[in-house]
Amino acid sequence: MLDALFKLKEHNTSVRTEIIAGVTTFLTMAYIIFVNPSILSTTGMDFQAVFVATCIAAALGSAVMGLVANYPIALAPGMGLNAYFTFSVVKGMGVSWQVALGAVFLSGVLFIFVSLFKLRELIVNAIPHSLKLAISAGVGLFLGIIALKNAGLVVGHPVTLVTLGNLHDPKVLLAVFGFLLIVGLEYRKVTGSVIIGILLTTLLSIWFGLESFKGVFAPPPSIAPTLLQMDVHGALNAGLLGVVFVFFFVDLFDTSGTLIGVSHRAGLLDKHGKLPRLKRALLADSSAIVVGAALGTSSTTAYIESAAGTAVGGRTGLTAVVVAILFLAALWLSPLAGTVPAYATAPALLYVAVLMARGLSEIDWDDLTECTPAVVTALCMPFTFSIADGIAFGFVSYAAIKLLAGRTRDLSMTVVAIAGLWVVKFLLF
Repeated sequence: MLDALFKLKEHNTSVRTEIIAGVTTFLTMAYIIFVNPSILSTTGMDFQAVFVATCIAAALGSAVMGLVANYPIALAPGMGLNAYFTFSVVKGMGVSWQVALGAVFLSGVLFIFVSLFKLRELIVNAIPHSLKLAISAGVGLFLGIIALKNAGLVVGHPVTLVTLGNLHDPKVLLAVFGFLLIVGLEYRKVTGSVIIGILLTTLLSIWFGLESFKGVFAPPPSIAPTLLQMDVHGALNAGLLGVVFVFFFVDLFDTSGTLIGVSHRAGLLDKHGKLPRLKRALLADSSAIVVGAALGTSSTTAYIESAAGTAVGGRTGLTAVVVAILFLAALWLSPLAGTVPAYATAPALLYVAVLMARGLSEIDWDDLTECTPAVVTALCMPFTFSIADGIAFGFVSYAAIKLLAGRTRDLSMTVVAIAGLWVVKFLLF
């Protein structure tokens, strides 16, 4: 039955290999069940309800990806997007988390639309490669400054804006230890290095009396505080259309890049270098965003950590289904999730920031009209504390620089239109 459903023989794999791959992928991305509630709960959302929403959204998204698209790619609430949801939209713009969830829901509906009518290729292909790289790197830098803040390594200062935190604080030292441990284990290719770093840092914080142990297992908490709480009507406000666009835009590139990158490593691309069943994969992702918003979490997206599973032989959707089952099993870990402090998840954020920032190395540094907007994009995200503003300044500067340099042939109408819309938004809203 499994062979007929997932075409195991056709992909030269077995049930045993797919299960091992699923467990491997889950261990590399399980940190999200601790990190996502930690970030979103600062908006006023119920921590335990977000924990449940995170697990269920990841389980449903991964299951649909496996059963419908038959790809060994797992989904869960995305890093970067949860930070944008929290720090840029709710805290930065002062809107309620219910309205922010409504914006996530609308971005998912928009994603479904472009997936059905093949507009994705038109949008993705029209965006300059340098800006795609810069957006990824900028989100990484944004996560980095959040990680340093949560760790206590960087604190506010009335004169210099930011300054070094208290290095005598044991919480700061534990965060530094956790980060170094994660990087060391990852270099040694230890499976689950991120989750090991989080749990060991938490264990040490309990050992030194900095945190109280709340237990490991318990029945799943109630999801009622966040279930169906999204305010779609409020998100349709003209001032929030840019927010919907950013959720859609970032997730579109994130998902496309992950699907192609992981599939390439697994040898799943066709002879023309294209991804078979792409529409199904995108529909799985976009559907997960809509369901996740209804459950009470920020945008769900494909995880690059899925490459860990394909590295040990995962080739079919059975890998993703195994991940889905393990996320459902994780619902019984809510006391452990509530024990993990912010400075224990900060090392994971900083590690993800390192991975995302490497996109800057691929930018064409010999062409000022390409590298300048890219750097503007990447720098503006952390220093304006807004992914949206970083993207906006990137598009506007790209269009303006190309025009002033006489390189209009490099500009597509899509880029000009997006830049124009951002200018209108800044002037009128």
